[in-house]
Order: sequence, then structure tokens, then C-alpha cells
Amino acid sequence: MKFKLAAVIALAVVASIVVAVRTTGPSLADDGRYSAQIRRTEYGLPHVSAKDYGGLGFGYGYAFAQDDLCVLASWVVTLRGERSRYFGPQAQSDDPVRSVANLVSDVYYKSVADSGVVRRLLAQPPPLGPGDELRRLVDGYAAGYNRYLEETGAANLPDPTCRGKAWVGPITATDIWNNLLDLDRMVGSSQFKEHIVGEAGAEGPQRRPAAGSNAWALGRRATRDGHGMLLADPHFPWNGIRRFYQVQLTIPGVLDVSGASLYGTPVVQIGHNAAVAWTHTVSHAQRVSLYQLELAAGDRTGYLVDGRVEPMGRQEVQVALQDGTVADRTLYTSRYGPVLAAGHSNKVAYALADVNAANLRAADEWLAMARARDLTELRAAQNAHQGMPFVHTLATDAGGTAYFADTSMVPHVTDAQAKRCAKPSPLPGLEAYVLDGSTSACLWGRDRDAVVPGIFGPAAQPRLTRADYVANSNNTAWMTNPSAPLTGYPRVWGQARTELEPRPRVSLDMIAQRLSGTDGLGDPGFTLETLQATAQAKRNHTFELMRRDLLRLCRTGPGLTASGGERVDVREACGTLRKWDGRATLDGQGAVLWREFFDRLGPTRPGDPVFSPWRVPFDPAHPLTTPRGLKSGDPVVRQALADAVQYFRTNRIPLTLTPGQAQRYQSIPIPGCTEGEGCFDRVRMSGPLGAEGRYPEVDTGSSFMMAVELTPEGPRTRTVLTYSLSANPRSPHHTDQTTLFSRGRWVTERFTPSEIASDPHLSTTTVHG
Repeated sequence: MKFKLAAVIALAVVASIVVAVRTTGPSLADDGRYSAQIRRTEYGLPHVSAKDYGGLGFGYGYAFAQDDLCVLASWVVTLRGERSRYFGPQAQSDDPVRSVANLVSDVYYKSVADSGVVRRLLAQPPPLGPGDELRRLVDGYAAGYNRYLEETGAANLPDPTCRGKAWVGPITATDIWNNLLDLDRMVGSSQFKEHIVGEAGAEGPQRRPAAGSNAWALGRRATRDGHGMLLADPHFPWNGIRRFYQVQLTIPGVLDVSGASLYGTPVVQIGHNAAVAWTHTVSHAQRVSLYQLELAAGDRTGYLVDGRVEPMGRQEVQVALQDGTVADRTLYTSRYGPVLAAGHSNKVAYALADVNAANLRAADEWLAMARARDLTELRAAQNAHQGMPFVHTLATDAGGTAYFADTSMVPHVTDAQAKRCAKPSPLPGLEAYVLDGSTSACLWGRDRDAVVPGIFGPAAQPRLTRADYVANSNNTAWMTNPSAPLTGYPRVWGQARTELEPRPRVSLDMIAQRLSGTDGLGDPGFTLETLQATAQAKRNHTFELMRRDLLRLCRTGPGLTASGGERVDVREACGTLRKWDGRATLDGQGAVLWREFFDRLGPTRPGDPVFSPWRVPFDPAHPLTTPRGLKSGDPVVRQALADAVQYFRTNRIPLTLTPGQAQRYQSIPIPGCTEGEGCFDRVRMSGPLGAEGRYPEVDTGSSFMMAVELTPEGPRTRTVLTYSLSANPRSPHHTDQTTLFSRGRWVTERFTPSEIASDPHLSTTTVHG
């Protein structure tokens, strides 16, 4: 089959719309027009209400455009495959998870658009296609964005990032659907752009995406007052389209949900209503499989399945370049998915099967979860839609029940099938099965309760319901609650009885200490206040586990040998580490020194076939207390400390350098430590410590933190959007919450109409369209 991509994209023309500013209740049109009210409280947080889903989407799109139009405008250029035209083919794309050259990005996204996958899904009834409510939300969202752009004018936008730029223009509902599909593919096909396009010298996909998360759902036995409580702490990029936008969406008597949604999506992904609260963590179950294709003799574009030749599909893609010329690319497809350039020879080729390749169901699922009145209804929503693309779900309700499930889309590959069908991988380090594509016996299986073939149905998914707690920090389901290990699932979900990374371990230890009252925060059990304090304790778990042996190393003598052969006096450094309390606070003297030493020990993640600094190795019978200790006498460890101290001294960096001095975002000091060190609310920088004593700007970490207590009187909620509401550097809400996060403070959420109305900073805008 041959597809030809159109060079011109028709843009929707927005009808004439009027805007009025009110200080009273919503003015709802009764003539079929869009109508919504936007109330803004402290920190610019929008509370959008309307009488129907179309109006709600309209108000949300308008409010979002006020704050973050430039980010979505740039991403729409990406989704349309037009970055080479406006920014040049060699510049990097704006994908915050895996950036590639613009030409690679354009070829990939044009191929997705031209495949017709979104068009086919929109033609399907629910649950395969979107429901009517979601369709109206999406249509309204695009219209609201366009209304704001038309009213303001591209030349007069408040954000200088895109003011007057030729690439800024109206968007369509199709753009939003494409964004929803791309979100679902974020850890699947989107990680393989170079291989799909055939970019020479492309590296393999990242072993893990930048996104991560922590989540706790606390039941009645874990909380002081017996209420359900939830902690949401997603770790998503701090820049670009995968930022969270905080919002409350209300249709009186129908929907009332507060939380956060990723840019360009009209539904709340992490949030709560009056009776249920939920969050997500990235699940590292497999999302893709590679199929090895046995090519027909003398034909590189034909492959055998059950002895018969099937021709590859052929797709011609054209990309307009900045100089007015056009780049042509030819892509190939198979029954399994796109054919990769890697490993393609005269005998074999490899095709990528993505379990989320045609998944638009997630947004409907989030919308249904937002309407759930208890965990029973939330589970029913997940069972009906089966659209969670790559995340675990942790939730609680007003009855005080805690719930965990990995309902994410996972290829239906049993352990026996994986063994029987296994083929060698063309991509080193690939964490996915490579299966035999020459026989239909190796196709993904199907469960009777699955809405589409190729995935596991609800009955096969890891789930756990408790009265105490469930927790996850991107570990497998095994240690969701150590009192009830989850085992017996196919390895495609992730392995049980394997080493926990330091962050999941410190998470479970934080809960255990709070339940026993040994963390210094008072009587056992969680309150909303102790939940907040526990989440922001800034504990560095590797230091806690290695401190005693490190100090033993320090007592062996003042001098250690660096990798260059120089003798380095480490006494001052040892004194700094001895005094440090092991918390990565803004003023934590020793926190950065520890990181620089720890990083020089080499990778310590489970499964890494390299030197391990742990004195006591992992024991699956003791997963919460092993590995531990430091091989203080090992030459690798001694050299690592010498090298770290030498780097500080050579560059005249104080050994007492603190996170507040070394870590910044928009010039604001940021506390915290990194994933590998075992920090709960981790931060990540894009590069190493510089000679001036600064890391590059923080680009990933805790993003939308939410602590919720579901009481009989209604939800009590504290939040902080770490990078703030607006990406516009001229906005008063560009860094206001970042300052709060830096200081360990939270925002008290206003959820009820009376709470919102009592805000002295309240502003109200009513929009019609």
C-alpha cells in the first residue's frame, strides 16, 4: 500500500466569539454556543465550569492558552511534521522525553498522520473510539484555544517565546487527538523514531524514559482519623509538552474534578473529586515487541508468515524544509507495525509492535475515573475502557480503602511463548522481547475480557486492595505492600523477587517509620500534615545505607590515591560528610559532595553488570534491607572518594557546597537529590557539576505534588506545581509556585464554591463562543 502525504494542512476557521468579564455567576448561553466561566484563585489556578462538556472544553482551552499557548503551538508544529520548515532539519525537536533531529521527527509524525490511525479510531464507537462527552471536550478545547488566539492576535501574545511567529496559528481537534495518541505512545513507538525513520547512526531507545513518579494510597488503618489519603508525586519533565497544568473542571451535578493534566489534554490525569482520589506512576512493564521477519528469497520487501509471502507496506513521506526544498523518505510497514532500519539485511528485518499504536482509550478512562463515586466505580471505569497506556494506578476513596493496579497496556506474551518464540535482538540493551515473526503462533495472545486483541484483560492484571496502604515508586508490582507481595505474573509485567532500587526502598521505609511513629513526626499514623512532611523529608537513602562504612574508610588514613596517581587528603571532606544529616535540603552541606563521590562509584541500578559498591549483596528473602553497606576497603571506592575531592579542590569548589547553591531552575534554588542516590522527591539535571560549582538547570523531577485527605466533610488537599502554572517568562505565575517548592511550602486547594468565592484574589471571566 502506498500513501502520499499532502503538503498543505487545512486549518479550521474560528467563528466570531465575544468575551465578557464578570464578577458574578456564570452566564451560560442557551443557543448552542460554547459558554464557560473561568475563576482564578491564588497562583492563577483556574476553576472552569460550564453546563456541558463542549463548554467545559472551551473554557479549559481558553484558560490554558492564556498561560501556555506557546508550548502547545510549538508541539502542534511537531505533530504536523513541520519543524524542518520553520526551525531547520538539523535542529533538535521539542520532545522533552526523547528529542531527535527535526527531520527525523517530521518524517515520523507525518507517517503517523498519513497512516490514518486517528481517523479510523474516531470512526469507531466506544470503547475503541472516543465517547461523545470526550469528543465534545476535545472540540471545545481546540475552539477555546483558538478563541484566545483570535482575541489576542499572534503579534500581541504576552509570551515573547512565540509572539509574532509564523508557526503560530489556529489548531484543530485533530491536533488534540494526535497529541492524545502520542501521549499513549510515549514509551513505545515514540522512543524508536530514529529506527523507524532509518536515521544513520541512531542509538538504541532509552532504557527508561525520563518520566517517573512516587505514589501512596493510604487506607483507614494507616491514617490517624481513618480517612482515605493519597500522595501524588509524578516526576515528569519540567519543560515542554509533558508539563502538568493544574485545573478544576466542573459541570454542576455531572462532574467536579480537581488536579492536573498534561499540556494539550482536556482531561485530568491525576486528581480527585469529592469521594475518590487517584494518581499514577510509570510502570516498566513492556510496551513493545520486536518481530524478526524472515525475508523472501531475493526480496527485501517481502516476508514469510506461515510459509506465505506477505509484501511490506510502502509509505512515501515528504517533508518541507526551511530552504524551500523537500526531503523524501520511504518507510516500510508490516502486519506487526513499522519495519525498522536496524538489522535489516537480505535475510531478516525487524518490525515494531506497539501495544499502544492504536490506543485513544486513555482519555475516556480518565474522564470516567473523574466521575467515580467510590473505588468500585473507578475499577469499573478501568475495566470498561482498558486504556491506561503505561502507568500504574493508585487510588483511595472516602471509605478508607487503598487500591493498586497495573491496568496498563502490556503485550500478551506468556513466559512459555517468550521462550518458544525468542530471537536475537538487533538493538543492544533493548528491554523488550524479540519474537519470531515467521509464524502466527508467535502473535500476541488474547484474553476474553480484553477489549482488543493482543493485551492482557483485567482478570490477568496485577491488583491489590488494602485497608493499610499501597505504594509504588516505579518498581514492579512485587513490593506494592511488603505484607502482601504480588507474584505469579508473566515476566512481561516485570520480574518479582529482584532488587529494589534505592528510591522505592526509601519510600517503603518512610511509610514504615510513619506507621510506627519512629520518624520524629509524632504519634503513629498519617495526618495530612505528616503526609506532607514525610513526602518532603529529602532523605538520601544511599548515604543512610553506606554512612557507617564511609566513616570507617575515613578513619583508615588522611590520604587516598586518585585515578591519576595523585595523593589526595580527604580529611576535610570526611569531616563534612560526618556532620551532614543525610538530607538534601537547600542548606545540606555534604549533599553535593556525597553525590559526586557516589556517582563515581559507577552504576548501582539492579542488573548492571559492573562493579557494585554494596558490602552486603541483595537477598530476595530480605528485599527491604539489602543491599546495604559500602565496600570501604575496595580500591574502586577509595579512588572514587579521592577523585571527587580532587575535583572540588582543583576547581576551588567548597566541599560544603549545598543543593541550594548547585541546583537551580529559573534562578531559584532547588532542593533534592537524584534517582540513583535514593531520593524520594528526586531531581535531575541534564549534565554534570560544572567547574563553577553549578549543575545545568533542573529539567525533571517532582512536578505536581498533591496530598489529599478524603473526609466526610469533603476533601482537604495541599498541592504544589513545582515549575509553576505558566511557561511564559513574563507571567506572574511563571515561578511563583517554584519559590514555594524551594521553601518546602504547599498551596491549600480551594475545591468547593464557598472556598473559591472566599479567595480575596478571585478573578472571574465568562467566555462565549
